[in-house]
Amino acid sequence: MRVIARFAAVPTLVAALLVSPVAAAVVSAAPTEPRVEVSVGARSIAAAPTVRPLPKTGRFDYQLGGAYPPPAGVTIIARDVTDRPAAGTYGICYVNGFQTQPGQASVWRTKRLSALLKTATGRLATDPDWPDEFVLDPSTLGKRQHILAMIGPQIRECARRGFAAVEIDNLDTFTRFTSRTTGLVTRSGAMALAREYVAIAHGAGLVIAQKNTVELGSAGRRSIGFDFAVVEECFVYRECGSFISVYGARVLEIEYSDSLSRSSFAQVCGSRDRATRTILRDRDLRAAGRPGHLYRSC
Repeated sequence: MRVIARFAAVPTLVAALLVSPVAAAVVSAAPTEPRVEVSVGARSIAAAPTVRPLPKTGRFDYQLGGAYPPPAGVTIIARDVTDRPAAGTYGICYVNGFQTQPGQASVWRTKRLSALLKTATGRLATDPDWPDEFVLDPSTLGKRQHILAMIGPQIRECARRGFAAVEIDNLDTFTRFTSRTTGLVTRSGAMALAREYVAIAHGAGLVIAQKNTVELGSAGRRSIGFDFAVVEECFVYRECGSFISVYGARVLEIEYSDSLSRSSFAQVCGSRDRATRTILRDRDLRAAGRPGHLYRSC
């Protein structure tokens, strides 16, 4: 994840899901929409939830730092799992699936310690930019099951709240934690966990986004099963073409104002080396009305 800002205190909803096995079980079991029974001969089959693909057109906004009314013309909005989608828009739900959220460290240490990545000296590995975020260890089936017990209910909660899609953050930990010294996240383990997230999302009636991680190439779609991509600063890092070659028009691009001035963002909008849906946001993703908020769209 390239966003340097993190979002407020630990959300009550997510904390409740992590702490309470009962709450997690309830959310896990809750259907995303009414189940429809279809009769086929002597059998009755429950119809799967309706999946809504990301529209190929439409302006979007990235509201992870706080929800606010959609800017004029915006029809696609990404918000945190603790928020709800804006009425009349296509909602994308943010879930941190490869690191713990700020303030949740004690829950993971108490409930799922074995799922946390360790360094060669036995310390728990943390994100250098966010020392209160532990890195998850998807290296074995058992560890992945522990992770899924915590994150799966959050994905299903996205569907229950009415979102159409989910974005799983920090998939790129396997590119950042590459040695026993820092803690080693293997590409194979990360991909295996990502496949499980895809299965949970699709089973709940959600499409699911690949977040950044250009290193996957076409494997994100072909081998893991992601449906679209949410990418940060692909223009700055000259990566947009790689995502577009895999996902076509279903790429949502966010550039940040501390890397691009408003004048250079105009150059981005005039360039062919960008996604068709590109926005400029302040790094902290502040809600509209807060000092420092910035939103521009090509």
